[in-house]
Amino acid sequence: MKIEPFLAELNRARQDIGKDPADIEWLALHHAFCFISYKMNDFQKYLDEAESNGDFDEYKAELDS
Repeated sequence: MKIEPFLAELNRARQDIGKDPADIEWLALHHAFCFISYKMNDFQKYLDEAESNGDFDEYKAELDS
């Protein structure tokens, strides 16, 4: 799995709820997006490990169907 779909989904969710620095949901999404953007190499390594553990098998199967 590549990091781009994860960043895109976090960004979409962040934009969907609208900027509200008083809302913990927005804060969590915003800071997760920012942190992962800054640590892309580390997150990609994590995704590679998760993929080797089969964590994305169901997602990939759904895409293929």
